[in-house]
Amino acid sequence: MLDIIQHPGQRVEIRLQRPPYNLIDRAMLLQLRHALSEAERQGQQGIVLSGQPGVFSAGIDLPFLLTADREQVRAYWQQVFLLAAELAHSPLPVCAALTGHALAAGALLAVFADYRVMSVGEGRIGFSEVCVGVCLPPCFRLAVERVVGARHAERLLVWGESCDPARALQLGLVDELVPPGQELAQALRQLEQLSRLPSHSFQTMRQAARASLREAFADINQLPVDEFVEGFLAPTTQALLRQTLLSLSSQGKRVAA
Repeated sequence: MLDIIQHPGQRVEIRLQRPPYNLIDRAMLLQLRHALSEAERQGQQGIVLSGQPGVFSAGIDLPFLLTADREQVRAYWQQVFLLAAELAHSPLPVCAALTGHALAAGALLAVFADYRVMSVGEGRIGFSEVCVGVCLPPCFRLAVERVVGARHAERLLVWGESCDPARALQLGLVDELVPPGQELAQALRQLEQLSRLPSHSFQTMRQAARASLREAFADINQLPVDEFVEGFLAPTTQALLRQTLLSLSSQGKRVAA
């Protein structure tokens, strides 16, 4: 599910490795949480989240979730919220090397990073949840708004806009575009640059800059997991999700929301 790759300067790469689309299942969520914890325990200086050439992550494992029972669905989404909380509170800077498509849950994973590098080309990034009847809770909407601002977040979240790399850069959804294959190297360079800053001032200012994000995920017992699951399992939402999966399957694709 994940490849953990050590790089010079105490920087670790966590590479999503579930071909062909890096769909995020519960096992990957658990492994991501463990990898974040291990990076902090080992005294790493920064983390790069990366994917395969052509795809960072196409989203959740929708085929599984549409066959799972309520308990399994809740267990899955609880891990999503917990992963988000741990990213929000991580003391380590995180760079996302977007090696291609970063869609829906893949895009949400990316916005929790401190810096996003995306390759030019055919990859797209966006939040398609609204298109399949899924309403993101306030804590996830905040994560998007703090990156792109309220007006652009409205277009992305309410309209379900999917962006090519140039549009993503224009909106501030990504911070930098590089040629294909250069995403990881540039993400590592950004972490190296951050490591040169005085540790105390960097950590103080980083915590201040991410205060609203940390506050949104301050109490994991108050995160709206049950409310979200009820909406996800609503008959109208399930019908839209099944229709979406059927449409994608007919096109020879197996991607997720």
